[in-house]
Amino acid sequence: MSVDQNIVKLRELTGAGILDCKKALEESGGDVDKAQEILRKKGIAKAAKRAEREAKEGIVKVGTNGDKTTGYMVEFNSETDFVARNEKFLGFTEEVFNLFKNKEPQDLDSLFNLPLADGNTVKDSLGSLSGVIGEKLDIKRCALVSGGTVAAYSHLGGRIGVLVALDKSGEDELAYDVAMHIAASNPKYLSPENVPAEEVAKEKEIYREQLKNEGKPENIIDKILAGKMEKYYGEICLLNQVFIKNEDLTVGQLLDGRGVKIKDFFRFSLN
Repeated sequence: MSVDQNIVKLRELTGAGILDCKKALEESGGDVDKAQEILRKKGIAKAAKRAEREAKEGIVKVGTNGDKTTGYMVEFNSETDFVARNEKFLGFTEEVFNLFKNKEPQDLDSLFNLPLADGNTVKDSLGSLSGVIGEKLDIKRCALVSGGTVAAYSHLGGRIGVLVALDKSGEDELAYDVAMHIAASNPKYLSPENVPAEEVAKEKEIYREQLKNEGKPENIIDKILAGKMEKYYGEICLLNQVFIKNEDLTVGQLLDGRGVKIKDFFRFSLN
């Protein structure tokens, strides 16, 4: 194979520029595989130099298996919206997301260590692509849920993704409605029981001080405080939130009426 053909092949494999490919081939003595490794290493090194930058753009990919009993979500990050729409970046996100669905790794580290079709790990390929594109790229988090019915919801062109798992099968419409609600209302917890005790204590302390500063009598502060905490839970707890499609019901009341419980939920946002 001629030098020019090697350069073309290396460019196809890596997406790197002509001069970078030529230098890598010279360094490797014309060995395309070694040259690819050299470029990968340079790509990873370039990515490391960008570690201080923030990757706030990107795409959240979300989906379910065929019978809607398992849901998958991965957040891919870039520095700019321009790169988030780049074909190479989008191709990489699709390949990694399909790998995540097929292998079902239980955490992000396990996903990073999985091999892609070319034999390189997700982590190495991410670093290499970062060097080729010239921006810091990242995979921030992933989620895997299972249940009787699982819904996946994508909003704002992939800027927000939601997974919700119900304990009862055949509840596709309900699961989708709840997922849409989660996207819009951004609950932090499922119910008041899930709110950390220190967070509850902090909120109560703040409200108590506010009421004292307002001159409220000590004997009624606790009663007012209970009402404030109920409102607080209605803002941050999914089951206590007013359902977006029916303001006469909370999400908890909606589910109770159907004899359904939420097993788990996740909401990823690029904000």
